[in-house]
Amino acid sequence: MREPEGAKGAELYTTARCGQRGVLISCRVARIQMPQFPEAQFLISAWQPHQFPPDQGREVAFVGRSNAGKSSALNAITGRKDLARTSKTPGRTQLINFFGLANGHRLADLPGYGYAKVPPEMQEHWRKLLSRYVENRSSLAGVVVVMDSRRGVTDFDRQMLSLASERSLPAHLLLTKADKLNRSEATRTLKAVEAEAGTVATVQLFSAVAKTGLDQARGWVLKQLGG
Repeated sequence: MREPEGAKGAELYTTARCGQRGVLISCRVARIQMPQFPEAQFLISAWQPHQFPPDQGREVAFVGRSNAGKSSALNAITGRKDLARTSKTPGRTQLINFFGLANGHRLADLPGYGYAKVPPEMQEHWRKLLSRYVENRSSLAGVVVVMDSRRGVTDFDRQMLSLASERSLPAHLLLTKADKLNRSEATRTLKAVEAEAGTVATVQLFSAVAKTGLDQARGWVLKQLGG
């Protein structure tokens, strides 16, 4: 049962058939407490570090290889269909996009990396921009590394995890497009990535389409934001 729009953070109920002295009646049974996510809205796009918002509060960054489903994941977690632009053309996120939250904190959508058709000079600019952002951003409280569950951990993913580890930043590997895997494939993939990540990052399966792992991912982000 999904959280209806406008009921973020509300306790959801399901209708069940309850017996009372031999009589079947309908009753409402509390199911879950959905994590509440602050309202998010676009702040600014940055091509250079001097364009970043003031380095205060707390910030969680989303980063991943192009076409890994990063924008879809960001939209699902925030409960917004169009917060981050999705595209069938990989590599469309070419700037760092910052989104402000109602509590004064932020999310950052970093450029998708590793797309071969992007000119080498653009890739080099992205590499330097990502490195400077992760290494120097004082308000950065956590990093979500988005990876396609069907592709495995790439060298680019490892580099981002290494950058986060060097700063002792919490990192979370989001294995997207889990709806494309059957149960045995999903279990095998999760165990393999958990084994490689070790203590460097937490790992979970996720699907923006099927909403698999949505509450878990949302909860991790909120925890890093202090929520």
